[in-house]
Amino acid sequence: MIIGAVGIAAAATAAGCSTSDKGKAGGAPTGWVEPAANIEAAAAPVKVSVTPANGDTGVLPLKPIVVGVADGKLQSVTVTAGKSKIDGSVQDDGTWRSTENLAYGKKYKVSVTATDSAGAATTEDSTFTTLKPENIARVTFQANGMLALKEGRTYGAGQPVIVAFSRAVNKNAAEKAIEITTSPAVKGKFFWKDDKTVHWRPAKYWAAGTTVKVKVDMFGVKLGKTTYGSKNVSTSFKVGRQLIAVSDNRTHLTKVYINGKLVRTMKSSLGKGGGTTGANGERISYWTAGGPHVVLGKKRKHTMSSASYGVTDPKDPNYYVSENIEFCTRISYSGEYLHAAPWNASLGRANLSHGCINLSTADAKWVYNNFLVGDIVDVKNTPRELPIWNGLGDWTVPFDRYGS
Repeated sequence: MIIGAVGIAAAATAAGCSTSDKGKAGGAPTGWVEPAANIEAAAAPVKVSVTPANGDTGVLPLKPIVVGVADGKLQSVTVTAGKSKIDGSVQDDGTWRSTENLAYGKKYKVSVTATDSAGAATTEDSTFTTLKPENIARVTFQANGMLALKEGRTYGAGQPVIVAFSRAVNKNAAEKAIEITTSPAVKGKFFWKDDKTVHWRPAKYWAAGTTVKVKVDMFGVKLGKTTYGSKNVSTSFKVGRQLIAVSDNRTHLTKVYINGKLVRTMKSSLGKGGGTTGANGERISYWTAGGPHVVLGKKRKHTMSSASYGVTDPKDPNYYVSENIEFCTRISYSGEYLHAAPWNASLGRANLSHGCINLSTADAKWVYNNFLVGDIVDVKNTPRELPIWNGLGDWTVPFDRYGS
């Protein structure tokens, strides 16, 4: 019992933490030393997040790369695709974000270096692959079906915006990708000529001096089931003075107005009327088509032939070949022109042409020198209407029924 009590006492002393008394043997302390307080806890591991995630495929190239770090500090981000490097910057929230679009069908490597709270650096790599479209749609800007629109050039008051895609597209998606800005500002509507070509016009002819800017932001945009836009494109053009020519089938006169003021009256001879049947059985009319036409182009000299619209038999009384006709200003795809007709003795008196607007050489030269692509030639009092597809017949349709 005495031994047991001593053992318990000794155990109690060993468990204590109160004394600094020296022991009886050699003066050694009988208490224990408190552990050092300056031993630091281990640093928390750095957590790196990258979007798109490692191994992702089919990533849209418009989607930005975003890199974030938790429990540490971001030091550097490098994004490469082969020899190409993608730029980016640190945002206000501390994340790194790419500042340029990616490319289609590329594999990207993202290398991130970050430090933990103790300053130790770590680097993590990840990769992803962007979408590779089955089909790509490209865009050209047209003045009309025969001429490209020239950046910064001046056009007439009837020139519509024409965006031509290289392949069929979803119309709603395409319209959302197109942005048209005008000064002065006007509202307009789209009209689809077919599933690849869209026109846009305001309710009225452009005012003199209008500027028109067109953007098609279609890169990375799905324009069809398997079709994406190739790249973002833009153009602009100016509208010159507002020139409107009115050619009257009844009075045999063509009057030209610039900014609302009559500047020239020209004796004319329009289509003789009636018609014939072409080589393929098509019906051919010799009336000049009625309604607003848009100038499509000009030729100093041009050979005109009935074969161009289907009369190919030299024995046909309607067959003709006229070479080197001067000062030709075209207003329809089917071959209507304002041109010099010095052989026509009925200018101002009767309609004898096959559909063109015949003028004196002096008047045709003036038209050739003064008209712009996009100017308006409005034909009045004729029984045949210009179809919207024959040239730029956009203005033949009332605005409330024009497109969408």
